[in-house]
Amino acid sequence: MAKIKRGILGSFSGKIGPIVGGSWKGIAYIREVSQKTPKERSKAQIAIQQKMKFINGLLIPFHPYINVGFANNAVQKTEISAAFSLNYHSAFLGTYPNLTIDYSKLILSVGTLPMIKNITMELPDNQTLKLTWLQNNIKPASFDDQLMLILYNQELHKTDGLIGGFKRTDEKFIFNFNPQFAGKTLQVYVSMVSIDRKRIANSIYLGTL
Repeated sequence: MAKIKRGILGSFSGKIGPIVGGSWKGIAYIREVSQKTPKERSKAQIAIQQKMKFINGLLIPFHPYINVGFANNAVQKTEISAAFSLNYHSAFLGTYPNLTIDYSKLILSVGTLPMIKNITMELPDNQTLKLTWLQNNIKPASFDDQLMLILYNQELHKTDGLIGGFKRTDEKFIFNFNPQFAGKTLQVYVSMVSIDRKRIANSIYLGTL
């Protein structure tokens, strides 16, 4: 049974015969109930489907950071969908079954907040990361903008990091990361977020540790 929300001219939710109505992100929609018609997929269709599966799977550990980093780009879509669309052609290379990722091109946040500059990183030991930087106080940067750090290990398919806790003006910080990451190859990304999370900088890939 369907419910009409604003009378006969309004949107509805539910099923009426072969039609389904509803809303998503505030947008009313109607669609036809899908008819299951088994059909053999072409090689091109399989390749596209597998690439989408590959990308979605790889982005899963990054979701907590993407949800913040793409908050201003999620217009009529989720933050994850926005990140998927932006990275689909640039960061993910090859064709099924030979799909790869260029970590240097993976984007985890997008925005106009000025990014810190001259970032350096080092490993004082195999479980500690040290970063230093210059503030870059161009407006609308603020002294209390927060650091976002993401570490990723492909072997474990896990991330570690933080959003907040260190300010633009700190110019350095030491992070003790997940002991499981010790001695393993890490991909490192940083960004900046305003304290109210309304402004975000473009993420930067710092390289491999």
